[in-house]
Amino acid sequence: MPERPKSGTDWGKLSGLGIELAAAVAGLTLFGYWLDRHFGFAPWGLLVGGVIGVVGGLYNLIRQSLLAVKEAQRTNGDDSR
Repeated sequence: MPERPKSGTDWGKLSGLGIELAAAVAGLTLFGYWLDRHFGFAPWGLLVGGVIGVVGGLYNLIRQSLLAVKEAQRTNGDDSR
């Protein structure tokens, strides 16, 4: 019997990417908040931490999404590129 494609694992990976994006934004924003509280940078730590979190999280999201698309094309035999 031929194996069925495991699409559930793909959805798990892609939903994990959303969690990674949220974790990057939240983690770096909290780190910026901590810097503000302990060193008195007042909103700059929070803002810079949030921006770096968004940029880094989106970079990871886009990079992993493009890899997933390439993998899907490779496994489906679509070599049009």
